[in-house]
Amino acid sequence: MAEKMRKRSDYITWDEYFMGVAYLAGMRSKDPNTQVGCCIVDENHKILSIGYNGFPSGVSDDEFPWDREGDMLDTKYPFVTHSELNAILNYQGGSLRGSELYVSLFPCNECAKAIIQAGIRTVVYDSDKYDGTPSIIASKKMFDAAGVRYVQYERTGRKIEIDL
Repeated sequence: MAEKMRKRSDYITWDEYFMGVAYLAGMRSKDPNTQVGCCIVDENHKILSIGYNGFPSGVSDDEFPWDREGDMLDTKYPFVTHSELNAILNYQGGSLRGSELYVSLFPCNECAKAIIQAGIRTVVYDSDKYDGTPSIIASKKMFDAAGVRYVQYERTGRKIEIDL
């Protein structure tokens, strides 16, 4: 009698999958300096929404600035919507209460407010390169006060290649 086939064991984990989706979403960003992606999931591991940093719909990414320095209105900062806010605003299904958010860069204070208001309970982030800045200090203070859990993604070192 033939040996029973077993499932494969090298499949990616949920965390790898969702952080991978966040990074893939970030690749849609046209920002020449920073590409951030976000993926929001429910308790059943279903993707609810995805976002990346870019200009709002209808705002031309050819006519508005991508600069990081100069007069405020000559930079991207007053115009770009961050990945987390885009994912929250893109969701068409009702409430995000109790969901988890995977994001490639720790959320700024403005996104933290939206995450809290949306009822998202957990933030899984990869990079925390702005740790210690006023924006991130404020984010963490608000998350702590609101009971939003934030955990850094534990990289596995797995390489995934996709031919498109």
